[in-house]
Amino acid sequence: MVEGLNRKGLLLGFGAYLIWGFFPLYFKALSSVPSTQILAHRFVWSFLLLTVVLGWRKELKTLVELFGDKKTIAIYAIAGSLLAINWGMYVWAVNAGFVVETSLGYFINPLVNVLFGVVFLRERLRWSQWLPIGIAAVGVVYLTIQYHSLPWIALTLAFSFGLYGLVKKIAPLSALYGLTLETMALFLPALVYLVLQEINGVGGFGHGPNWVSILVMLTGVITVIPLLMFGSAARLVPLWTMGLLQYIAPTCQFLLGVTVFHEPFTTERLVGFSFIWLALLIFSTERWWVRRTPQFVYK
Repeated sequence: MVEGLNRKGLLLGFGAYLIWGFFPLYFKALSSVPSTQILAHRFVWSFLLLTVVLGWRKELKTLVELFGDKKTIAIYAIAGSLLAINWGMYVWAVNAGFVVETSLGYFINPLVNVLFGVVFLRERLRWSQWLPIGIAAVGVVYLTIQYHSLPWIALTLAFSFGLYGLVKKIAPLSALYGLTLETMALFLPALVYLVLQEINGVGGFGHGPNWVSILVMLTGVITVIPLLMFGSAARLVPLWTMGLLQYIAPTCQFLLGVTVFHEPFTTERLVGFSFIWLALLIFSTERWWVRRTPQFVYK
């Protein structure tokens, strides 16, 4: 039975990261809709879908009862705001032709999570964990020098999602309730923004091809499903397994950026990315080695 659960968890985790990996194709199809409107639609349709799910499960009453807990509402409002930054930057970057740089952000993210653990949670790292963080930092500095500016898209994605994960560590609710409150926090502002866009005659929903409007409505589905798949997988498989699976998404995004969207990948970028990839190789190998060696002495 345990093997079956692990297999199910592995498939759910793989599926979630694969869906995220192919997100650029979806949002490229929506390039005729302004990025800010796509972001607003994601919050609106995601919240409506989650409300339907909770209604189907007859758990809306429980959600309403949470409104009296101001601390919980504040935590998820912060989490929702961080999601807005992350989602907004990602959608804009994809449609602005920066898919490769978005992949860099999610390659860096695991190392940012470790760094946040040290800074905010007072976690102690082994020297073998500091090494990949240092190598990744060298890669970022190299890209900054070569292009005369920070890879700010990648860093915004990595740090916003890292902070989101940090907030989620203290969040008390399950993935379903948590995501509902996060999308609810931005539901009204997003809805008001979309209504104002319609009033001003610049709304992108319902004014173009029908298939575009359908894809806009389905942003809720493609947002919620992988997140719920991820939440289920995280409970069924070890954390280190999820840590390895997470590289599926940025790898797919990187390959799409280079092979499908034909974004430039210069020698300078290759060198910079190689530092990041080497850091992730050391980071993943170190985690695997520690797990396989219980007698390993932590220093």
